Amino acid sequence: MVPQVKISDIAIWIKHVENPQLRARLKALPDEEFINLETDGVIGRWVRMKSGKDGRPTEGIWPDGNMKKVWNDWYKTRRGELVSIREVQFADDYLVNVSKLFVEWDSPEDEEAFRDL
Repeated sequence: MVPQVKISDIAIWIKHVENPQLRARLKALPDEEFINLETDGVIGRWVRMKSGKDGRPTEGIWPDGNMKKVWNDWYKTRRGELVSIREVQFADDYLVNVSKLFVEWDSPEDEEAFRDL
């Protein structure tokens, strides 16, 4: 079954995401961390909301950049509809995350030895 979320606000509230794995992934995001999601076939960037002044986490994500325009339009015209939602990963994001795994190879000596390969 394809994970879904209801268009019910200008943000997505994590508790409204029907898929437990995606819901857990979104809850685990640090404040103001971004995630790329495909919602109803449109890929866009979303940002985890900041925790409240009292320290309690705000369980939601905001659309960012062009996704904000898309989601706001859907909120005006499609409120109440269920749309598919899933995490996507761009090659650039993947390479940035993988490079953090191999910090022991990130030294001036290695750069000099292997820069021409």
